[in-house]
Amino acid sequence: MENLAIKTNIRKQLMTGSQAVVHSLIAEGVDLIFGYPGGAIMPVYDALYDVEDKITHILTRHEQGATHAAQGFARATGKVGVCLATSGPGATNLITGIADAQIDSTPLVCITGQVTSHLLGTDAFQETDIIGISMPVTKWNFQVTRAEEIPFALAKAFFIAKSGRPGPVLIDITKDAQFETLHFDYKPFKGMRSYVPTPKLNLDKVKEAATLINSAKKPFVLFGQGVLLARAEKEFKEFIEKAGLPSAWTIMGLSALDSDHYLNVGMLGMHGNYAPNKLTNECDVLIAIGMRFDDRVTGDLNRYAKQAKVIHIEIDPAEIDKNVKTDVAVLGNAKESLKALIDLVIKKEHKDWLENFRKLEKEEYNEVIKKELNPKAKLMSMGEVINKINLYSNQKNIIVSDVGQHQMIACRYAKFKQTRSSITSGGLGTMGFCLPAAIGAKMGMPDTQVIGIIGDGGFQMTIQELGTIFQFKTAVKIVLLNNEFLGMVRQWQELFFDKRYASTTMVNPDFQTIVKGYGIKVKKINKREHLEEAIKEMLSYEGSYFLEVMVGKENNVFPMIATGASVSEIRLK
Repeated sequence: MENLAIKTNIRKQLMTGSQAVVHSLIAEGVDLIFGYPGGAIMPVYDALYDVEDKITHILTRHEQGATHAAQGFARATGKVGVCLATSGPGATNLITGIADAQIDSTPLVCITGQVTSHLLGTDAFQETDIIGISMPVTKWNFQVTRAEEIPFALAKAFFIAKSGRPGPVLIDITKDAQFETLHFDYKPFKGMRSYVPTPKLNLDKVKEAATLINSAKKPFVLFGQGVLLARAEKEFKEFIEKAGLPSAWTIMGLSALDSDHYLNVGMLGMHGNYAPNKLTNECDVLIAIGMRFDDRVTGDLNRYAKQAKVIHIEIDPAEIDKNVKTDVAVLGNAKESLKALIDLVIKKEHKDWLENFRKLEKEEYNEVIKKELNPKAKLMSMGEVINKINLYSNQKNIIVSDVGQHQMIACRYAKFKQTRSSITSGGLGTMGFCLPAAIGAKMGMPDTQVIGIIGDGGFQMTIQELGTIFQFKTAVKIVLLNNEFLGMVRQWQELFFDKRYASTTMVNPDFQTIVKGYGIKVKKINKREHLEEAIKEMLSYEGSYFLEVMVGKENNVFPMIATGASVSEIRLK
């Protein structure tokens, strides 16, 4: 990236540390940040006041909201999300979002204020060891105690956050360092010997992988977010089409391949589709691309794909053999790896093998999907709502989902024709993620329709972010699927705890009155005959819109793989 600090003639200029923070952000091309001010970060906010024409600051209503909004922004745009917070509780409130970003490989730079350096370790007012607290959930963190360290620390932070396997970085800056002066000199970070973000591609390993793929009778691809992060969607599509490879996605890989692509065989995992889970234990070559064999995908590891040769294309060496033993590991960026593979694989179709998926798809349709989308059922289902959104949108929306039953339903039934258009909390499973993440996604992609799918439980965890929508007139669409339960926990209680619904019944407030108070257009429907009209109205409305749909209280999400079960034991009911 061009060094904007030089371009704007401020290099070597004398300035305060807080001004250096702001000009470092400008040098990195940052024009939108999320945060919440407080005493220890106040000098940086004062410096932001002078650059309002260059950096827009979004005042969220909670620091956790700032991190999730920054995540939504980063996931939708592919840029680094940035958030600010003060010391103590402000900094600790960032931790959930930082942990979420770490496990879902989302690039964030989080900047926190800290008490003055001479007070460190004295239990001063609003002092917390945020470096120690955040160390397990950040890709890198660093405490700045001198103003002259700021430009280098931030340059390094951005480099680490976005390179290789992306992730969150935290920079903690003492208040005295923000007041001190320095001669500003910002240089983009080039790298260091101890950090190799992208392993050099071993072409011998690529050839080994191609040999296995070419000899396979029942090859099967599992793809994750690594395809999206590498911007390898084009190469991935060319690769699977040439070799005729049925391909299934993790929830983080959703939207890397069009939903209606003939080789897209559905979703992996605990509530994924029947065919890809069942046939994992029947394939002869398993090709994992940019995914980490999460426990929700594999089920019982002792009974996972034992019959298959495993190829793992992955940028992070730590993921190789971590959960599933690999026969051929291709370390590197997915885009580069796939480019090399395309030239070596033989053109095939595997029609008979693909037909196995089609047969199981029909079984799932008859046992699950047909019932979920039944227009004559007594109660509306979550799947019906998502299906109506598919019918009346261009399927190029960004769908942001929270965590729970509605998340699984949204991932299963939403249709995508646009990359980077599914945003959810995958690895950490953070309830409350949706509302602020949808705000960040919309601010990052203002010309794209952003629809948040949320449950009544998760909505109330970050409901205060309605204030952010109100203040900044953010035209997000929020669909609340209200079953008056903590639905996913209730489902487990029904199936495995004899319907002992301990602390999962939700006694909810009047959401319509609350949301209306924030100047947002609202509608609530209880009857199926009103759903179509409501969806059309929401999608055509220019501003923010809140649609509450009352759905069946005790509907369950199937298929399902119980904890400890094999993927072959996936249940349809």
